[in-house]
Amino acid sequence: LPPAREIREEELLRFASRVAALLQGPELGPEAVDLLQRLHLAIAATKYPRKLDGKFVELLQTVLCSSKCPEQIQMLCAAILREMSPCNDLILSCDEIQDTKLLSLVSSVLLAQVNELKAEVAAVGQRIVKVLERRLPEGQSARYLLPVLSNVISLSPESLTEEQTNVVSKKMADWLRYASIQQGVAQPSGGFFSNPRTRQPGPVTEVDGAVATDFFTVLSVGQYYTQDQWLNMQAFSMLRNWLLCYGGKGLKTPNSDDKSGMDRSVMSMVSTTSTSSRLLPPKERLREKAFEYCQRLIEQSNRRPLKKDDGDLQKACLIEAVTIMDIICKQDSSYVYRAVSFLKILHSRICGDVTYARALLPIAQFFLNHSKMAAVDSDAIYKHLFTDIPAQLFHNPSLAFEFVQFCKDNSQLFTETSSVFRQSFPNLFKFLAWNSPPLISEFVDLLPFLLDAGTAIEIFHLLLDLPCLTAALDIQLRSAALPTSERAASDPAVKPATCLEAFRHPLYKSMFQHLLRTKSAPEDAPERLIPLRQLLGSLASSPRVVQCSETVPVLLELFFRVVAEFADGPLINQLVVLLLQRSDQLYEIPAFKDEVYRVLSSQLVMLCRLHPALIVELSKEILEFSGTVSNIQNKEAIFTHVVWAIGEYLSVSYDKRCTVEQINRFFETLEAMLFEITQLRPLASTPSYAPRAISVLMATLTKLAARSQDLIPRVSMFLSKMRTFVQSPAVTSVYREEDLEEILIRATELMNLLKMPSVAQFVFTPPVDVASTRFQREVNDSLPFALRIVTRLLEPAPGFMPG
Repeated sequence: LPPAREIREEELLRFASRVAALLQGPELGPEAVDLLQRLHLAIAATKYPRKLDGKFVELLQTVLCSSKCPEQIQMLCAAILREMSPCNDLILSCDEIQDTKLLSLVSSVLLAQVNELKAEVAAVGQRIVKVLERRLPEGQSARYLLPVLSNVISLSPESLTEEQTNVVSKKMADWLRYASIQQGVAQPSGGFFSNPRTRQPGPVTEVDGAVATDFFTVLSVGQYYTQDQWLNMQAFSMLRNWLLCYGGKGLKTPNSDDKSGMDRSVMSMVSTTSTSSRLLPPKERLREKAFEYCQRLIEQSNRRPLKKDDGDLQKACLIEAVTIMDIICKQDSSYVYRAVSFLKILHSRICGDVTYARALLPIAQFFLNHSKMAAVDSDAIYKHLFTDIPAQLFHNPSLAFEFVQFCKDNSQLFTETSSVFRQSFPNLFKFLAWNSPPLISEFVDLLPFLLDAGTAIEIFHLLLDLPCLTAALDIQLRSAALPTSERAASDPAVKPATCLEAFRHPLYKSMFQHLLRTKSAPEDAPERLIPLRQLLGSLASSPRVVQCSETVPVLLELFFRVVAEFADGPLINQLVVLLLQRSDQLYEIPAFKDEVYRVLSSQLVMLCRLHPALIVELSKEILEFSGTVSNIQNKEAIFTHVVWAIGEYLSVSYDKRCTVEQINRFFETLEAMLFEITQLRPLASTPSYAPRAISVLMATLTKLAARSQDLIPRVSMFLSKMRTFVQSPAVTSVYREEDLEEILIRATELMNLLKMPSVAQFVFTPPVDVASTRFQREVNDSLPFALRIVTRLLEPAPGFMPG
């Protein structure tokens, strides 16, 4: 490919001239094939369209349409013209072409050129239908036209008229139901009658080798296939798209009474015979034949194949058949009663075989769509799907994507019809834990449907433990791969040396079971996982675990946004308490912890804004957290936002229960903290704390003093000592100069504000009636500016001499 991409325009034109000379020669042999293949590669190897001389393009079209040209040459000419799309020098038309192979090639070129020109698509589609409508000459086959027709309806379904779709529907019904059940014959090189000993074709067989006794399908096996058998297979391949585009058009809306539905059901039952079926309109007849075809495929899928490839084909056809039956039942509800019992039997047959897991999705989709009408209880089907499949096959990436996509597409239906969906969310998160980068966008869409007041707390824990879940799944897979002799339970008296041993150790077994649970267990305490997180620390650097950890912050932010829409005061209080507790209980990945702290701190502010009274209601927990010095070092982001929230919301303006005693208690705790981190120590032992934490502590103490003015002298004295702190050699050796300057400026501004207690009280403690007004919000937003104004008022400018 690189040499093909590197060919310059002038080289390409010279090469095209050489090809043109050869195409105009008397015979087009292997050399022409070779040169056309190389030209096609040169044009196809670049992302941008290559330009060729107009006369050469005209020559390609002439060769393509020549009846004397070898088929391989025609195919290469068509491929080159398709790669050059859109091409201004195109003069091709399919209007007069009779040969079906040539019509297929020319149509493929025209469809590649159209680029949103619906009229051109319609012209191709109408020509294809016109050719299909008439009886084809000997040697011609419609099989070359169906791929083109499939392309037409994908590009522009509206390009075919109802009359034309009826023509094709009638043909497809016959192709699906009446293909030969005798095998095709290989054409001898000397002609059909050249070998009198040519064996008569035998019957087609089933995948297990038995002679087929029913009509031909894509799962029928033969050494050679007849033209109508090829049409049968092609018709099935485009059946789903055809039904979606045209199967529902022109249907009469069924009457609301049950009698009408029963009449149609009876008519559908009667129409199973070929005689009555032929009396149906084309679309209804196609539905009938398609339904029978799908039933036959499902029956054939129960046979044991002789070849592995046939087994894979069975599963693919089974999925397609169930999907098509679902579409048919949506378009004509009279089929529902026939399909329900049929698919229930199918489900009971395949649900125990994990190799059929993908087929369970369209079955569940069918029952989601139709179980209400059929009055059947489908919870057992959903329960099996959500319980067994994620637990066993979370490591299958294609199934994981299809499963999560299925949940996403049906999340609204599930939340309305079945509790199984929300109860099974721990199992669904296994897909994300193992396949996190590809599935993150799907889970962003899915998470809001899993969240409600009953699941929020458990999902919060699960999100924080997601990397730990990834590590546990890794251990589970490795344990399952061990020989049976090595899977025996470990000795309870011996401490496990590895994670694999711990997986079977009685001490850790219940912890693994909780983390790997298949359904919601809100009553289980998350503290029980602390030893397991420590044990799994050896896997913290695993690429899969690290990738999973990177998705958690995104989902955490989404979690809080969704919860904010329905959370009441008690739920918010519970979340805040857990937020503070879980900040000590995270999987040991430094970058992960930093990002989680960042998200939790910002969401803490949001929760306080939603429910300011939580500062008073959770005073014990908040005092304990804000009074722990290690939290400044290890969780500075959360600590700083907790302290800010105390200063912002510990006020009678937000909660009438706020008392002076409570303000004093918070003040003393935070004062002790500020003293602890700003006291002067010997040079070698001075720790460094975040300047932001010091500034927020000073501001919060000032706010509290403004609300309990007996505290003003204490905080003023403390603030006055900050100059000594920032100028100490022990401090200047561990802090940046600009940080110390900012701390001193803030201390001076706060101290000046406290010199006017009434102003400080208004700024920091708004009256109840203006606490949430635009004016007060603006004051809070521009507080640093207000502090500077007060400072300028109280401190004369340099050079000012009082009179």
